[in-house]
Amino acid sequence: MDVRAAKAYSEALNRAASGSGGGGDAADVAGKAGKNDFSSVLSDVVNSTVSSLKESEKMSMAAAAGKADIVDVVSSVTNAEVTLQAVVAVRDKVIAAYQDIMKMPI
Repeated sequence: MDVRAAKAYSEALNRAASGSGGGGDAADVAGKAGKNDFSSVLSDVVNSTVSSLKESEKMSMAAAAGKADIVDVVSSVTNAEVTLQAVVAVRDKVIAAYQDIMKMPI
């Protein structure tokens, strides 16, 4: 598993645990978790993915200029590839879930 992905998952779990630890009724806690936590986790994942891809591009350009070690370039590109594959897999699961919901009889 990618180190950044593991860190993002652990941060999301910590945020969810700290957000649900306060007082208030269950509907209030669920409403806050549904709005703030999911959107912030999604935003963090997108920002992490974009930064990973940008870092990979920077390393590739540095290698083309002869200023980067090939091991660092391969590591950076592999990290970006794994991150992008994870995002695509999640997107595919969301689309499949949406299609399943649309097939349900009303």
